[in-house]
Amino acid sequence: MSSPEAALTPADLARFPTYARMRLPRIARAIAVMMLATLVAVSLFLLFVPWVQTAYGEGQVTTLSPADRVQNITALVPGRVERWYVEEGDLVEEGDPIARIADNDPMILDRLEAERAQVEAEIAAAEQAVRVAQLDVDRQRTLVGEGLAARRDLEAAEIRVADLEARVAQGRAKLQGIDIRLNRQSLQVVTAPRAGRIQQIMALDQATMVSEGTVLATFAPKTSAVVVELFVDGVDVPLIYPGRRVRLEFEGWPAVQFSGWPSVARGIFDGVVRSVDDAASPNGLYRLLVEPAPDRPPWPGEPAVRLGARVRGWVLMEEVRVGFELWRQLNNFPLQGPRTGNGEARAGAGIASAATGSEQAADGI
Repeated sequence: MSSPEAALTPADLARFPTYARMRLPRIARAIAVMMLATLVAVSLFLLFVPWVQTAYGEGQVTTLSPADRVQNITALVPGRVERWYVEEGDLVEEGDPIARIADNDPMILDRLEAERAQVEAEIAAAEQAVRVAQLDVDRQRTLVGEGLAARRDLEAAEIRVADLEARVAQGRAKLQGIDIRLNRQSLQVVTAPRAGRIQQIMALDQATMVSEGTVLATFAPKTSAVVVELFVDGVDVPLIYPGRRVRLEFEGWPAVQFSGWPSVARGIFDGVVRSVDDAASPNGLYRLLVEPAPDRPPWPGEPAVRLGARVRGWVLMEEVRVGFELWRQLNNFPLQGPRTGNGEARAGAGIASAATGSEQAADGI
């Protein structure tokens, strides 16, 4: 850097001796050099350092099967809650009793059994009457054949047999109804549908009447297969397809996330996009289902991460330069689409992974 004296002649310096003795401070020169080096370094950083674009979304842990989600346990028969076998937070196995529902009539089972015995006796008597009436029909048919009886008597005997058979059928239908009532009463003990945990018990006591279908408790099944549902903006959805890598941060799990440099992140788990909804959700976002990546460490399970836990996710997209990503963010442009023409084959039905971008970054994690 040239000094100010270079622009002055010796005569000028002689006229201004104080100015001639002035020198540029060394600290100013150092600052100028540092600013210039910083400018060069930032320019090189923006032009050459890679950055993995991501589509951000938030969601929660869920399951694919509805049977694995939190569900209600309901009363199967009307009555009152006679006894609870569990408390909130208890672990239960399949078939363990949860509650017992008592009928309003404490003698209902005895009454049904007595009614069933009576109907069985009526059926037995009607069947015996049918057999006797059938013998009378056979005799009348013989007499009519010999000309010793009128055909009207034969027809009356046949009508009586049909009437008695109808009475037998009616009795059997009544017996079936009683059996159904007995079977329903046998469902007074509500049991756990599978292994899991009693999450909440409704405030029901012996003085509370319940009807069929009344919710008694909420039950969280024990599940081993979970997925994550993420909701992403519709601007990014056209570039997301099944098989895309996803980086997940689970609620309550310590993690350090660097969106553009996946290999630097810590406490982040890997997944792959399983499916993308064709229609937007009521919140205006599109839902992605993300399953664990088979070639990466498994996700944390219970009790570290439970069903319904909130999750933040970053779908790995294309690799660009930091300068381009900064320019895109400032202009609110969409993500960079897949690059073609580099000789890399595309998988699936015309949809493919990026040239070298997000897949390479994910493989290096």
